[in-house]
Amino acid sequence: MITNRPKGTQDWFGENMWKRTRIEAIARELCSAYNMGEIITPAFEHTVLFNRSVGDTTDVVQKEMYTFKDKGDREISLKPEGTAGTIRAYLENNLYALPQPIKMFYFTQAFRYERPQSGRLRQHHQFGVEFVGSPEPIVEVELITLISEFIKRIGLKDVKLHINSIGYGKCRKDYNDALVNYLKDYEDELCDDCKVRMKKNPLRVIDCKVPSCKAIVEKAPRTIDFLDEECREHFEKLKTMLSELGIPYEVDTGIVRGLDYYTKTVFEFVDKDGFTLCGGGRYDGLIKEIDGKQDIPAVGFGMGIERILYFLDKEGVNLGEMPHPKLYVGVMGDEVRGRAFEIVTRLRNKGIIVETDYLDRSVKAQMKYANKLGVDFAVVIGENEIESGVVMLKEMETGTQTEVNLKDLEAKFICG
Repeated sequence: MITNRPKGTQDWFGENMWKRTRIEAIARELCSAYNMGEIITPAFEHTVLFNRSVGDTTDVVQKEMYTFKDKGDREISLKPEGTAGTIRAYLENNLYALPQPIKMFYFTQAFRYERPQSGRLRQHHQFGVEFVGSPEPIVEVELITLISEFIKRIGLKDVKLHINSIGYGKCRKDYNDALVNYLKDYEDELCDDCKVRMKKNPLRVIDCKVPSCKAIVEKAPRTIDFLDEECREHFEKLKTMLSELGIPYEVDTGIVRGLDYYTKTVFEFVDKDGFTLCGGGRYDGLIKEIDGKQDIPAVGFGMGIERILYFLDKEGVNLGEMPHPKLYVGVMGDEVRGRAFEIVTRLRNKGIIVETDYLDRSVKAQMKYANKLGVDFAVVIGENEIESGVVMLKEMETGTQTEVNLKDLEAKFICG
């Protein structure tokens, strides 16, 4: 009998589930204010979508994707991130025919085969936004503003914005040439993966996590020094608007992000220990890469729900009190069980969290159970209470009892 969940996965229930629901509710409310519509895409896509968008030289594609052949002999992969599927949906459903730009947000499962660690699991969940249809830096500013407000609303404080520009088009090519020239002197010292990356996609070497490679790239050329006029102007406008909005930032030339579709702006929100809460940026070439026809600019970000919870725990942030039953309705005798449950249902329909007996316990056992649930109040309903229409409302913390008419129980309870 299999009794253990697969490594790198998590069961969601109780307080952790409530925290996740609370985080999602805050994000949904914020996205609504930004006029962003929710989108849901499949948990799996054709593997070629990720190979072409995420990049076949990235760690995600080379090492981390869950890929398999389905019964139709099609190569399928569980989604490792949310952007590629969202852009595929944008194209397949002709969303480009609607008034532009299009702003979409999602909560999605993502799957990556990697070593499980704090805030990062093989099956994890992402909150993400994709903003499609504008080349202007105001779009990056909007997403950064949304993220900053979200961070504020959930109560995190030790998170700072880091930004960089990795260029696009010719200036990216010029940078790659300079980087390769630099890396040639250290080629024998690079890890095996970076030796391949150096020839196929040099920028990926900058993102390598192997200590020896990290030491080599510390003195490597930086993308920001190779920006053409357009990319430099774009980056300067971004920095100016962030300053005007009072959003502090640090230019971090080490940020290149781990996915190939990024162009121009890349950004991360990180804590003082270097842990990344959120990452994103512009990907102006992705739609044409997938579609082969249309050249539509876009920007997006992804933020792991598990990583958010890790940051909250790390900072000792309390999202509030998990809802608990406010009233316990005890039942004394089978004769009144139906009437008592009718009262329970009426109160629940008014939004009051109510619990009752389901195990035919004694009244004494029911009160012990009510105490364990942490209810605020309790009543016991028997034949006498039904006939008289009066119950004794007990405040569990003090033991104080108040006579209440059953008809007024709802109002009495709500008014406290």
